Order: sequence, then C-alpha cells, then structure tokens
Amino acid sequence: MKKTEKKNALQGLSEEEILAKIAEVRKELNDLRLRNASKVEVEKPRRISELRHDVARMLTVLTQLKKEAK
Repeated sequence: MKKTEKKNALQGLSEEEILAKIAEVRKELNDLRLRNASKVEVEKPRRISELRHDVARMLTVLTQLKKEAK
C-alpha cells in the first residue's frame, strides 16, 4: 500500500480508532525491537522502520483532526 493510500485510509477513521491503531502498531514495534535486540533473527528487519513511519503518519493525521475540531 502506498503512503498516500495509507494516509487516506487513516483520515476516514475517528480519533479513538486512530489511537487504538497506534497502540496496536506500537506493541508490534516493541515486539520486533525486543526480538532484534535479543539477537533473534527478525524475518523482515525493514518492518521496524515501516512501523515507525506508520506511527508518525497516524500521529500526524490525529493532530490534523484535533486542529480541525478547534
């Protein structure tokens, strides 16, 4: 999925749904970081970077929603 598609999909969600997705992605990110730090082979090391970017994208959309609500 392209970046713009991800962003557009997020813009249709409510604030609570975005917060739930952020929590879910952060949990997965922590699990991957833990496996990587403990020298267990991670199938897709690039996934860590992708998840970081996804969290940042979600936080940006969340900030935009809050600004629009004002």
